[in-house]
Amino acid sequence: MKKLTEAELSPTQTRVYEAIVSGPRGGVRGPLAVWLHRPELANKAQQLGQYCRYESSLPPRLRELAILTTAKLWNAHYEWDIHISFAEKYGLSPEVIEALSQENRPKFLNKSEEVVYNFTQELYATRSISDETFAATILYLGQDQTLDLVGLLGYYSLISMTIKAFSVSE
Repeated sequence: MKKLTEAELSPTQTRVYEAIVSGPRGGVRGPLAVWLHRPELANKAQQLGQYCRYESSLPPRLRELAILTTAKLWNAHYEWDIHISFAEKYGLSPEVIEALSQENRPKFLNKSEEVVYNFTQELYATRSISDETFAATILYLGQDQTLDLVGLLGYYSLISMTIKAFSVSE
């Protein structure tokens, strides 16, 4: 799908474009550039994404773990490549990142990371969460972070599906 230039944007697309550029992302690229063809979708999705990535109750390290896990499960290279540096910046260990990159189960030294990984893997694999996994997640993350984790996983699944469906590479 052709990336729109600023000169090609309709007034509605321009408003959405400006909202994205003025926010924490600072630019329109990747899936956001695809969604801009449908400005209503782009606007709603970028608002959800801003919350999930920048404002949720999940600590940044756990957010990045869930994002990388999602990117790897979807084989969404664009998302993976962007988020490695954020994962490192927010303290996800090189060993965990490397294990994820090799599609191996990481050896976690942090229980919250293990809980996020287990929850993410189980939800994607079985389309459900067992009582045991749910209880562990609530115990270590609490209700708010668990809800935010599910929202983040849904949003990054949308990101990953857009990357795959439209062959997003930049």
